[in-house]
Amino acid sequence: MKPVNPIIISLAMLASIMLATPALAADGAQLYKTKTCFTCHGKDGKTPILDTYPKIAGQNPAYSLQQMKDIKSGARANGLSAAMKGVMHLVNDDEMKALAEYIATL
Repeated sequence: MKPVNPIIISLAMLASIMLATPALAADGAQLYKTKTCFTCHGKDGKTPILDTYPKIAGQNPAYSLQQMKDIKSGARANGLSAAMKGVMHLVNDDEMKALAEYIATL
């Protein structure tokens, strides 16, 4: 029987670990800062810069996610959604999900 190259074994082990490990999830708290959500909605999600901006803290994550998707796609173009439209092109689907989950914890 031919001996197996230790490099091949190491690469196989590394590949199996990488396949078994889920991709790192986006950090909603960090995204809330880097995507500048806090600028309008407040650091706590309860103190928007204008009374007309929504308080988003504690919002249902499925609702928040759908609102972000609708604003990004243009399906929602009412109210103050135009203010968010410019920011939403910077946020991908995974980030939106992480943000929605984080906002629910505020």
